[in-house]
Amino acid sequence: MLPPLETLKSELEARVPGLTLTIEGTTLVIPREKLLDVCRWLKDAELLACDYLADLTVVDYPPDPSAGGAGLPSEASSAKDGRMDVVYHLYSMSKKHGPVTLKVPLPRANPVVASVTPIWRGAEFQEREAYDLFGVKFEGHPDLRRILLWDEFEGHPMRKDYVVEDQNVQG
Repeated sequence: MLPPLETLKSELEARVPGLTLTIEGTTLVIPREKLLDVCRWLKDAELLACDYLADLTVVDYPPDPSAGGAGLPSEASSAKDGRMDVVYHLYSMSKKHGPVTLKVPLPRANPVVASVTPIWRGAEFQEREAYDLFGVKFEGHPDLRRILLWDEFEGHPMRKDYVVEDQNVQG
């Protein structure tokens, strides 16, 4: 059985040096520079043993034109510039519990995060899909290239600012 989210947060902050987490609903919000440390601990910790990455997806929050300008707090700045969240759902097959949900906020202009493929091999195709459809780059991925669309396809069709065009027209 999973510990309460507050307990998990406290345990992670005690085990990963320099880590500060926030909780949003049932989700732990992880700073991108600490993602691999958190994931390794969640997989290796005897109590949790999160040995299965069930899902990796992206949520796109485009820029909000009504958000103000310079000198605003980081949340308002994020609304002004937009952001993307990479969301992970982890389970333990051996302990039969889950999910542990993680979210990593990224700047929309340059969404880059470490690949979790070295921790969960099953992330390989899911990260390629997120790269292909949303444009999120996963540093350290063994083969980051398009998986659903052809190489010449321009853009990332799941982004909310994507403009549909007929890419079958030869020009």
